[in-house]
Amino acid sequence: MTGSAPPFVSLSIFDRDLEGRTGRGVRVVVVDSGVNPDNPHIGEIAGGVGIGPTGRERPDFSDRLGHGTAVVAAIQEKAPEAEILVVKVFEGELATSLPGLRAALEWAVAERADLVNLSLGTPKPEHEGLLQSTVQEAIAAGVLIVSPREHRGHRWWPGAFSGVAGVLLDWECRREELRLMDDPHGRPVFRASGFPRPVPGIPRERNIRGISFAAANATGILARVRERAEPTQGIEKWCARIREGRAEAG
Repeated sequence: MTGSAPPFVSLSIFDRDLEGRTGRGVRVVVVDSGVNPDNPHIGEIAGGVGIGPTGRERPDFSDRLGHGTAVVAAIQEKAPEAEILVVKVFEGELATSLPGLRAALEWAVAERADLVNLSLGTPKPEHEGLLQSTVQEAIAAGVLIVSPREHRGHRWWPGAFSGVAGVLLDWECRREELRLMDDPHGRPVFRASGFPRPVPGIPRERNIRGISFAAANATGILARVRERAEPTQGIEKWCARIREGRAEAG
């Protein structure tokens, strides 16, 4: 074999080994602003909870902002048979507290999630140590956290932690595609499109878009990968499996 290796491994829902998968049997927890189950883009929701800024649970997980609904729609578009559970941590704005975020991750672990979509993060260095133990407990339980790795030049946690599927925004990616590559330190990182599921009659440039939906698009595709894979701990092992599968397919 001659030539250098490609700069990234491309995963697409139209690939031979992923086409036809639906995320069946994969349990995905979406931590965001809740969900509107009456939205036409939303399929079945298995359950959910609201978590306030102190970490206290409450039964309401209805979406009043629309962001979480759009995130769930992007995931279900790619993994329509994944079992979706929702944790509402955003109420009147797209902001939450560190106790609320930690409680959401703990809830996801207790619910035996396979993947957790966190279309959010914190750039504050003082939060790194406070989040790390909760994130490592989730990884040890076999949960794959999918979250933005950086935004506007700033690292975000938990997406920047080792073992987490950190996602970068890539406007050149198709919405059905996920690109796996290594950073300069040899750590795996994903790149994905920031466009959400299209809304009829609204040009995509006028629709909400950005790093949140890069994470959501990545989660939907990774749910297809997880459908026929055994649980494993940490994104490094996931990526080794993905690369092995691509080598066999090639």
